[in-house]
Amino acid sequence: MSTALRIAHGAFGRVALLDMDRSLVRHAHHHCHVLLKVEGADTQFLVGDQVTPLTDTAAVLVDGWKPHAYVHDVNRPRTLIMALYIEPEWLKEFRPGWAASGAPGFFERPSGEVSPRIRQLTLHLAAEMMANPDAVRTHEQTLSDLMIAVIERFTPWRSFPTSIRGMSAVSCDWRIRRAMDAMRVNDSYANVDQFVKGAGLSRAQFFRLFETSLGVSPKLYLNVVRMERALDAVMREDTPLGELSERFGFPEPAHFTRFFRDHAGVSPREFRNVSRLAG
Repeated sequence: MSTALRIAHGAFGRVALLDMDRSLVRHAHHHCHVLLKVEGADTQFLVGDQVTPLTDTAAVLVDGWKPHAYVHDVNRPRTLIMALYIEPEWLKEFRPGWAASGAPGFFERPSGEVSPRIRQLTLHLAAEMMANPDAVRTHEQTLSDLMIAVIERFTPWRSFPTSIRGMSAVSCDWRIRRAMDAMRVNDSYANVDQFVKGAGLSRAQFFRLFETSLGVSPKLYLNVVRMERALDAVMREDTPLGELSERFGFPEPAHFTRFFRDHAGVSPREFRNVSRLAG
């Protein structure tokens, strides 16, 4: 079974060291998402419809809201993966244009050849997290160096706007944007039809406009919202997991555990325990 060795979190987002031997369901994130192999067997992800290798020399690069899944080969040994879930607002502190890291097209392609510096920083950050899980400031500095190296190597960063004035908003139908806002504040995760009605569109129009605007289906978006809320609650609250299960719309704790593991790779209990090593 997959395990989490370390999880660091802060204003930068999350960094997880995951020892993986189990596939994950198709999902998405609002983050700039980078996957780097630390050790173990070579493996692969499905990014959109493209099979993308993860090796010592190849990173997996996932734009914000790009559907993807981990595809584990049961005939291969485990893989220790460093998964970076980086907040665009944190990256904006380096350069205003890097706020685009949460939008489609940030990475030129879903895979790239790892430079010696990226490989060195990956192994250094992994070793730091294992040896000193509570040294979050040290981890953040190494993560800063790593993300700068990643962005400079794998994105057309020189073409990004260098000022706030030069940045333009991502095109999105106003009715879909309003529906997305409603989904983020609503406590119901199962029924998409209530948001269809609120948008004043037919179901077919709503689904088509939603996927055109964001690149994911309304149902997948709701799952992302639910998962991010669940991750935050598991990390930051002491609420019993049974109560969290009810809060996030699962009739049985086992259903919540399965949903959480299918998206994060580990159970909510393990995620909570490991994330608090950095506390």
